[in-house]
Amino acid sequence: MVLEYDEKGKFYTDIIKKEVVFAQIHTPANRIMGYIHIRIGDRLSDEINQDRLFLAVTGAEIFDLAGELLYTSDFLAVNRQHIIWLMPVEGQKVQAG
Repeated sequence: MVLEYDEKGKFYTDIIKKEVVFAQIHTPANRIMGYIHIRIGDRLSDEINQDRLFLAVTGAEIFDLAGELLYTSDFLAVNRQHIIWLMPVEGQKVQAG
């Protein structure tokens, strides 16, 4: 961890605290259930509107459109251009350090 101090004693670190949101993501071919990590105080829409090409999802389960589980993965990078819609799944919000 890197700590830097300014002349007033305020410190800066390279660690960014994030909140974990369980979400459902739909693409043209699949439904994905998993955790999206967003900065504390941001909304899910703020995260999806970032300029990065991929959206990171942890604890991912990938289903076909009929609902059959195809794959599971600890980490999945979803191309934002393929996302049709996404939404948080209520009752599954967890705090992360």
